[in-house]
Amino acid sequence: MLNVIGAGFPRTGTSSMKAALERLGFGPCYHMFEILTHPDHVDRWLPAAEGRALDWDHVLAGYRSAMDWPASHFWREQAEAYPDAKVVLTVRDPARWRTSMQALISNGPRMLAATGLPPAAEEVLGGMRRLNPVLDMIGRAAFGPEFAMAHDMPPVEVATEFFELHTETVRRTIAPERLLVFDVREGWEPLCAFLGAEVPDEPFPHLNDADAMRAMLARLTTEGVVSSPFTGG
Repeated sequence: MLNVIGAGFPRTGTSSMKAALERLGFGPCYHMFEILTHPDHVDRWLPAAEGRALDWDHVLAGYRSAMDWPASHFWREQAEAYPDAKVVLTVRDPARWRTSMQALISNGPRMLAATGLPPAAEEVLGGMRRLNPVLDMIGRAAFGPEFAMAHDMPPVEVATEFFELHTETVRRTIAPERLLVFDVREGWEPLCAFLGAEVPDEPFPHLNDADAMRAMLARLTTEGVVSSPFTGG
């Protein structure tokens, strides 16, 4: 049963949120990292590329929360499927978000096109290649009909408009008492107040920045190891 639904775009602190939610007892939290570590999960998402409804009890079986794409694209459907769940919309400065998304997209296609990789890396990347139709569908919905994950992000002015439109759409759709619009720089207090959790006596997590993502991709393609930003492994 899902308790917390993430509605934010990637690169809005979703990895930090995964760590924070799991620290607060709302884990495990579904994140793109789950697909990297469990390539068989791709099959759960493929019906969406064909326009078919997803069975959320199957897709998110065993998880209490979800953040990041592909899960966060379907915030509306999850909010309907789990009416008692709360929704967290992660946000950040739109221009800085666009820069971070561009870096992620620029690295992704090069990684997927790599050859001569270790077997473990090929298994992970093969799964991500199979997920591409789902990610392209999500990208078109988010950034316009011409978008594909192998393309650059729209110019900053256009990307900012898409970001702000998404934020406003979530605000209009989800009842205020059920929604937290959250910048991870705000720390524990607003998140814990919203979820009715005790504030931990430790810093709020700060994970998976651009350098950490590049390091993870480099280790994957050279060693065949998915180095977890959540465990330090």
